[in-house]
Amino acid sequence: MPDTQTNAQRPAHAAPDHPALPGERVGVLLANLGTPDGYDYWSMRRYLSEFLSDRRVIDYSPWLWQPLLQTVILTKRPFTSGAAYKSIWNEAENESPLLTITKAQTAKIADAMQARFGDAVMVDYCMRYGNPSTESKVRALTEAGCRKILFFPLYPQYAGATSATANDAFFNALQKETWQPVARTVPPYFDRADYIDALAQSIERGYAQAEQRPEILLCSYHGVPQRYLTQGDPYHCQCQKTTRLLKERLGWDDTEIMTTFQSKFGPEEWLQPYTVEEVARQAKAGKKRIAVCAPAFSADCIETLEEINEEIKESFVHAGGESFTYIPCLNDDPAHIQALSNVIEENLRGWLV
Repeated sequence: MPDTQTNAQRPAHAAPDHPALPGERVGVLLANLGTPDGYDYWSMRRYLSEFLSDRRVIDYSPWLWQPLLQTVILTKRPFTSGAAYKSIWNEAENESPLLTITKAQTAKIADAMQARFGDAVMVDYCMRYGNPSTESKVRALTEAGCRKILFFPLYPQYAGATSATANDAFFNALQKETWQPVARTVPPYFDRADYIDALAQSIERGYAQAEQRPEILLCSYHGVPQRYLTQGDPYHCQCQKTTRLLKERLGWDDTEIMTTFQSKFGPEEWLQPYTVEEVARQAKAGKKRIAVCAPAFSADCIETLEEINEEIKESFVHAGGESFTYIPCLNDDPAHIQALSNVIEENLRGWLV
């Protein structure tokens, strides 16, 4: 939590009863998707209700969707989702891996900003769903004297259901501030050379550690409904470009890497090919060794640690595959932290540099 008392002073020429104000600083607020407070039924229900009630995520009419969500889906899904979270939960810290990793990322980025800007920049994190909320962290930064805030959704590729809804929460929080700070949001960074290089290094490490070289790498991105593409969402195109740039950086050909999509929800068609089906198809086509990475996720989470490394792996093995290599997200890897720090410094231009 930011220290609101640091350098607090009464403004020059102010009346004696004027409250002391903290020294002005620039805030950097990192944002990730979110996490339940626990894997018990009620924690999961609160989290899922907030997540699945977001019109950016599920855009069906609330008159149709909410009765189904509140009476059917949220009666059963907290049990299954809770079991999945329990299988990956950080019991030592009593938190989800996403929260643990986001804390580590924040600490390392804060160190990088301290080395570059001293006490002029304050770095914190928030979650779009669950805790700590975006509103609470905007308030804390403002109270700590941040008259400018750079908001950084940690999604390499832009999607309405990720980057946009994170920005929505940020803008909504700003509306509640009496003294509203100047604000900027960070654009997607899916095609930056430093981000692609960090991805490539992680792939090279993963392949070097494998007993035998995987025959193909699937870049598995979180899916969205197919109609979002036709409505103008650039996510699909940005995912495809990330894979292409990664292929070029690695010096591979088209047979060694492909784009797939995971986490389909509901009855309508989503972006394809579906990862869970593609790994089985590859196994049946004779590929016995496969690797999967998740370039859309800045930190390992339920969709990678449980869905990819358990469900999708099981689909591959069941179809005849033999060696499944999951390459972790970039998390707090030094190359990743450097790339994110570069993005932040570039977006602070005009404020500090």
